[in-house]
Amino acid sequence: MIKHALFFIVFLSALHETRAVEYTVTNNALTTPGGVTFRDKIGAAYAKQTLDSATQFIWRVFQQNNPADRKNVQKVSLFVDDMDGVAYTSNNQIHLSARYVGNYKGDVKTEITGVLYHEMVHVWQWNGNGQAPGGLIEGIADYVRLKANYAPSHWVKPGQGQKWDQGYDVTARFLDYCDSLKNGFVAQLNKLMKTGYSDQFFVQLLGSQLISCGETTRPSMAILPKRGHFRAL
Repeated sequence: MIKHALFFIVFLSALHETRAVEYTVTNNALTTPGGVTFRDKIGAAYAKQTLDSATQFIWRVFQQNNPADRKNVQKVSLFVDDMDGVAYTSNNQIHLSARYVGNYKGDVKTEITGVLYHEMVHVWQWNGNGQAPGGLIEGIADYVRLKANYAPSHWVKPGQGQKWDQGYDVTARFLDYCDSLKNGFVAQLNKLMKTGYSDQFFVQLLGSQLISCGETTRPSMAILPKRGHFRAL
């Protein structure tokens, strides 16, 4: 009986840790077409569900099964604002452009789901204490979006782009290739970026699979410590 009680307490504790994050959605643009589109085609309930699903997915991609490995985030707030651009994240607040929502041609619900996955990565990822290149930060976010199958059709194809740290879809494709060389590569890279950043992390994780190189993103590439440079073999 005591064993059962202890098991139940442990189960409740684990359940609490999984559900500890609170999500809020505030639509500040209800007087705009985009705000109305968000309300009618996406909705606050679905947005909250997506934020939670994204969190669970990100933890799996980052291999953060232990809460001690994650950022201590208790609450994530999504604001739908009448602004230009697509979205941005500041600390634990995500701001989504109602104008983008209103003007999007296509399946807006699927597109915004992908955008929210990208932005949630910024909530949870480590950034090397501000030392990591911005292109890598954005690339990791798009890598997660890619692995969640929310990559839009206009993204570059594998092998396209100019530099590994070009950012967004280009860097996402590069990271996907690195992960094909070493399973869990992105998770390990993110872990290393908890306290700082160095381009040598790539050498540390991929070792002899890297050589000196030029500037492309085709497969069978490697990286120099000098940022932005690699070439096809």
